[in-house]
Amino acid sequence: MKLFVEKDYEKLSKVAANIVKEEMSKKPNMVLGLATGSTPEGMYRELIRMHKEDGLDFSNVITFNLDEYVGIDVEHPNSYHYFMKNILFNHINIDLKNTYIPDGKANDLEKYCEEYDELIQEKGGIDLQILGIGENGHIAFNEPDDTLNVGTSVVDLTQSTIEANSRFFDSIDEVPKTAITMGIGTIMKAKKIILLANGKKKAKVIKELLREDKITTQLPASMLLLHPDVTVIIDEEAYQG
Repeated sequence: MKLFVEKDYEKLSKVAANIVKEEMSKKPNMVLGLATGSTPEGMYRELIRMHKEDGLDFSNVITFNLDEYVGIDVEHPNSYHYFMKNILFNHINIDLKNTYIPDGKANDLEKYCEEYDELIQEKGGIDLQILGIGENGHIAFNEPDDTLNVGTSVVDLTQSTIEANSRFFDSIDEVPKTAITMGIGTIMKAKKIILLANGKKKAKVIKELLREDKITTQLPASMLLLHPDVTVIIDEEAYQG
C-alpha cells in the first residue's frame, strides 16, 4: 500500500488526477471505476481541466460506477447518474454508451447485480478503481457487518451512512435506505486502486486503516490490505489521527 500525504484537498485532487492521466496514456481504452460523493469532485474538476486545456482524451474510456441508490430515478438530482453527468461526463468527450452506473430501478435487482459483474468482466475488468472511504470504514456501500458481499448486490445502508448522506437531501426521511453496490470481491479484482480521503472527519478511520495490522469485516476498507496495488492519497487533516 503506497501512501501520499498532500498539503490540502486541492493538491490531493491533482495528484489523483495525474495518476488517472498516466494510466490513460498507457491504455487509452482503459476501464475506469468511478466513485461519487464530495471526495472525488476535485479530481473530476482537474480531469475536466486536463481535457479542455491539455486535450486529455476520454473518447475510448469505459467507466463503471461503484453504486446507486435503490428506487431512485436516474434524473433525480441526488441520483448518482445525475451526479456523474453533471460533475464529469457532460464536460469531457466520453461516449455515454461507454458509461455504466447501476440501475436502482431494475425490475429484478438480484439478476441485474449478477449481470453488472458479468459486464465488467466482458469489458476486460477494471484497470483503475477510484474509491472514497466512509467515516465508518465503508468502501462503496459495503458497510461494516459480520459478513461482506463478494459480488455486486443490494445492501441496507447503516444509520450513520444515511445520516451522512442526508446533507444532500431536503430531509433525512428522503434518503434511500438501500443501494446497489459493487461487492468487495468486485472491487478487489481491479488491477489498480486509488483510495482518497480528506478532512478531519476521516482521520480516525484512516489511522485505523494505516495501522495495517488486521483485516476485519467491521472495517471493510481493511480488505484493501490484501490488494497488490493500492495507493492511498490523503490530505494533512486526514493524517492527523
